[in-house]
Amino acid sequence: MEKIVALCKRRGFVFQNSEIYGGLNGVWDLGPLGVLLANNIKREWWNSVVLSRDDVVGLDSSILSHRRVWEASGHIASFTDPLIECKICHERFKADLKKEIEEHAKTHPSTGSRQVAWTDVKKFNLMFKTFVGPLDNEENKTYLRPETAQGIFINFENVLSTTRVKIPFGIAQIGKGFRNEITTGNFLFRVREFEMMELEYFVEPDTSKKWFDYWRQERLKWYLDLGIKKENIKLVDLPKEDIAHYSKGTTEIWYNWPFIAEDFGELEGVANRGDYDLKQQSKYSGRDLSYFDDDKKKRYVPYVIEPSVGVGRMMLAFLIDAYSEGGNRVVLKLHPKLSPIKAAVFPLLANKMDLVKLARNIYDNLKSEFGSIAFDDRGNIGKRYFYQDEIGTPYCVTVDFQSLEDQTVTVRDRDTMKQERVRIDKLSSFIRQE
Repeated sequence: MEKIVALCKRRGFVFQNSEIYGGLNGVWDLGPLGVLLANNIKREWWNSVVLSRDDVVGLDSSILSHRRVWEASGHIASFTDPLIECKICHERFKADLKKEIEEHAKTHPSTGSRQVAWTDVKKFNLMFKTFVGPLDNEENKTYLRPETAQGIFINFENVLSTTRVKIPFGIAQIGKGFRNEITTGNFLFRVREFEMMELEYFVEPDTSKKWFDYWRQERLKWYLDLGIKKENIKLVDLPKEDIAHYSKGTTEIWYNWPFIAEDFGELEGVANRGDYDLKQQSKYSGRDLSYFDDDKKKRYVPYVIEPSVGVGRMMLAFLIDAYSEGGNRVVLKLHPKLSPIKAAVFPLLANKMDLVKLARNIYDNLKSEFGSIAFDDRGNIGKRYFYQDEIGTPYCVTVDFQSLEDQTVTVRDRDTMKQERVRIDKLSSFIRQE
């Protein structure tokens, strides 16, 4: 993890927020390469969940909602974590993080009046409070959303009336969420501000088990198709005591995190939320959010299957899984679809203007098609290769003197380091098909 964090800072993937002021705990900024990686992850998720399907539409709901939304969802009453406080230094911890609590206890004397002691466990609501309008009073209080799902449920009726969707169908969105975590940590794993990708898939109640199984497998396959090693990821069905009271079943996709003592831990959740959310929002709003099935001539409140994942946590898993060392080089073996830079173009010698001119022409053509293409004429060619390896660029294209004669270039593969000559007019198709 130390190497991953160092790489992210050194190469511009992730920066500590407000670093020049000492940093803001649990809040991170994406650097130039981090933005590209995150956007590629979101694009692949959106393509898979929305654009490639006929039964899912998109939504972008607001971060702020009427406070009654959060009363209906149960977040105001029960979106809590157990909290304990050290009576000596008053630092607070999530009560079930035993390792962190044990480590903290070692920082205090074990004898005398200052022996470490803890308060009783209290419930701490994780939502950030804010106020709408100029008055900071109870009437104007609301919350930054801790999830995007409720924005989908309160727009269920709107989507039905403005589209041609029929059950089964889904509504997906990508957006920011906020949770005032008691204890943050492990880089992007547990943070206070994050981006989420959530799908709410509405189904007839009798078919919910079938669709729950479908989305469990569909989401696992998505990770494997994008290069996550099979031995590092698995499905885990949670016991009833560990899931929400309304859940008809919850499966988590677990990843082999290097910082978890038990090795595997949650990456993504897939839940059968039943009809709880639509019924609650209907009850509190007074609006009928049931669905009339024209084919079966019956009305019911749909069940909801929800795959939900944070972009940052997903990004961290891809970085960890791709990180490789060997032969005096560091390589991020990211799937080409996720790589921030699709290819890098080099003139063999920076002081030979005919090479530089041809390299620039190739760069401009590739950039117009792929967007994220790099041009590098700094230092020797070996250092340029190693830099691109470290940020995950699949291919390096070198323009040499032979290029001027026969219109071919040397293309080096990131993972194998093998080189082959490719015609310049075939470069785009070579990169695309790979």
